[in-house]
Amino acid sequence: MDENKKLAALRYAFPRTIPVMAGYLVLGAAYGILMNVNGYGFWWALMISVIVYAGSLQYLGLQFLVAAVNPIYAFFMSLMLNARHLFYGISMLDKYRDAGKLKPYLIFSLSDETFSVVCHEQPPKTLPIHWVYFWVSILDQCYWIIGTVIGVLLGSMIKFDTKGMDFALTALFVVIFVDQWKSGNGHRAALIGVLASVACVVIFGQNAFIIPAMILILGIITLDYKKSEKREEV
Repeated sequence: MDENKKLAALRYAFPRTIPVMAGYLVLGAAYGILMNVNGYGFWWALMISVIVYAGSLQYLGLQFLVAAVNPIYAFFMSLMLNARHLFYGISMLDKYRDAGKLKPYLIFSLSDETFSVVCHEQPPKTLPIHWVYFWVSILDQCYWIIGTVIGVLLGSMIKFDTKGMDFALTALFVVIFVDQWKSGNGHRAALIGVLASVACVVIFGQNAFIIPAMILILGIITLDYKKSEKREEV
């Protein structure tokens, strides 16, 4: 692969990650601060952000560490929390199919925010598309790691009340949703997601709605896609 093309892919990818950078530096810093104030220092926070890199799961994992939760319970809670990534992965099969040596990292680094950028991105044909996806993915993780390091350092120097700090992750989801809503050509997929989630919260409750909601969303979108294909054939 021509190095100039890789650099061109980086220049194309970077501006698209700026909204994620703004969120991840804050979120990562909040996580780093929480790790520090709970007795887990620099290396703990850094290595978890490098190896785990799972956003909301890292916040939940900190609670597990502090409370010394049973590992089996922690495993199933983690599986429930991140089950949505199964559906992310299915929807990215075509985009990542021919990614070659980049594919393992692309799969590992597919966070919610990276998915929101990559799934809608259509780079120019002159650029190596999988390198664009790679740069988006690795830049996003770097933002998270940098934020984590900043948070750990701040947490060791400044003492303040950290109550409610983990709400920053929810705030970022809202910002990304609004941005996709404003930039998208249609709101059908967003409305399906919202309505399906609300319905599953009512039926299954707040603690068990994620997997049913994702299954329902995937089913509706799949049926909608098949109907659109049939209309195009006609």
